[in-house]
Amino acid sequence: MTGQLVALCCIGFAAVNVFFEVTAHFADGPYAEYASAIAVMNWLVTGLKVIGVAVALLSVAKRPRVLSPAHLGVLLWGAFALLGVYALGSVVQAVGMASGLAGSADQIDLAGVAYVLFFLLIAAGYGVLAISYSRRNRLRKGVAILGVLGAPVMLGVVLLAVPMLLLAALGLMPAS
Repeated sequence: MTGQLVALCCIGFAAVNVFFEVTAHFADGPYAEYASAIAVMNWLVTGLKVIGVAVALLSVAKRPRVLSPAHLGVLLWGAFALLGVYALGSVVQAVGMASGLAGSADQIDLAGVAYVLFFLLIAAGYGVLAISYSRRNRLRKGVAILGVLGAPVMLGVVLLAVPMLLLAALGLMPAS
């Protein structure tokens, strides 16, 4: 049941990115100058969310033949850690805003809190899947360690390297 719920959450969250692109949500307004770059990031993140759907469903499949158990285990632990680090970073940011260290408490709204809670929920779901899958398949601890250590690297690539290097090189980021 957890695998299907996590997959459903990923599908729903990917649909938000698709909605943004189909409706040209960022074509007007304060982010219009960044619309092309945001589109690239939206599709990249949508792809990652679709991969997340597959990983969640494969983890509960009776006989997944697409990946070895170790590879799937790394992906599960990586998804758990990536989402957990991202959510934890958002919580730290909110605490900084609430305390006045960075920004203002006025910037925290119900939508932002729901967003962070949603990520915490999905991270917890992947944690349950990773633990269960690792136990069922008797995976070594190194599989979990590799997944957890690889997650911050992936997060850095998605949130820092792609925007700074790829989008700037393609001329999709306006000159600041």
